[in-house]
Amino acid sequence: MKYDLYGIGNALVDMEYQVSNHKLAELGVDKGLMTLIEEDRHHELVAQLSDLEHKKASGGSAANTVIATAQLGGKSYYSCKVSNDEFGDFYLKDMQACGVDTNLDGQVRIDGTTGKCIVMVTPDADRTMNTYLGVTIGLDEDAVSAEAIQNSKYVYMEGYLVASPTGKAAALKAAATANQANIPTVLTLSDPNMVEFFGDGLLEMAGDNLDLLFCNDDEATMMTKTDSPEKAAEALKKIARRFAITVGADGSLIYDGETLQKVPAPKVEVIDTNGAGDMYAGAFLYGLTHNMSFVDSARLASKAASKIVTHFGPRLPAAQTKALLS
Repeated sequence: MKYDLYGIGNALVDMEYQVSNHKLAELGVDKGLMTLIEEDRHHELVAQLSDLEHKKASGGSAANTVIATAQLGGKSYYSCKVSNDEFGDFYLKDMQACGVDTNLDGQVRIDGTTGKCIVMVTPDADRTMNTYLGVTIGLDEDAVSAEAIQNSKYVYMEGYLVASPTGKAAALKAAATANQANIPTVLTLSDPNMVEFFGDGLLEMAGDNLDLLFCNDDEATMMTKTDSPEKAAEALKKIARRFAITVGADGSLIYDGETLQKVPAPKVEVIDTNGAGDMYAGAFLYGLTHNMSFVDSARLASKAASKIVTHFGPRLPAAQTKALLS
């Protein structure tokens, strides 16, 4: 196979700020959640945060995951949509620098505004995201590369796509293409808001042949209407053949198709939780595509997620990611 991982998801330029809880309240945003906003609200927030320094990186949940796999030494491909603007240029060049092939290579990009995500990190290490999707809301089936899917070991779908009818259709096409080629499919639930408002759509994306599901404990219990990760795990067996439920500092609860077990996470001082779930999935999938057992893949994923939360930003420098394998 040419690629270890094929991903499809939103293309967003992450703009990450460190803010106080007071500032967050002053801005009038919902703490700890991802909220979709319009362009005028995006510009309003950027103006109100203009006195603060920020980091910029190509992002989007699935993008962070395929980048993590690539940084560890895997081969990744990403299907997404950006426009012919400054941020679109930045996005393409950043993905190329990360060693990720995309459907953007050689493509004539449309006019418009590339999507952006304002990430606000509070002193408790919680991250709050306000996302202006821009042209990525128009991600559609044309972005799907059947050739890349057929040459990949796994196909990874971002749950955030469920919020866009064309995005969901693109994910469903990717899954159908994978199923026809006997390529296992993977879904991340992405965010509690996606589960609350688009739960049925996520089940549609999962389909009847989902190999692996990633989620955190809040998403798992909301999806299954249960009150604990353990109860959720029993219900998730009906949705996916295998799954991993992250439970913050307690590590993860994993099911390999036969055995349910807990995998602890290293104890660290948390600075920023942005990108932790994406990194977990990327490292896990690197493990599965490089002859690691399901448990060892989970251990690598926990190690990677614990490392990134000690770092400000949605991903680690490439050398630090690669060092996780030592």
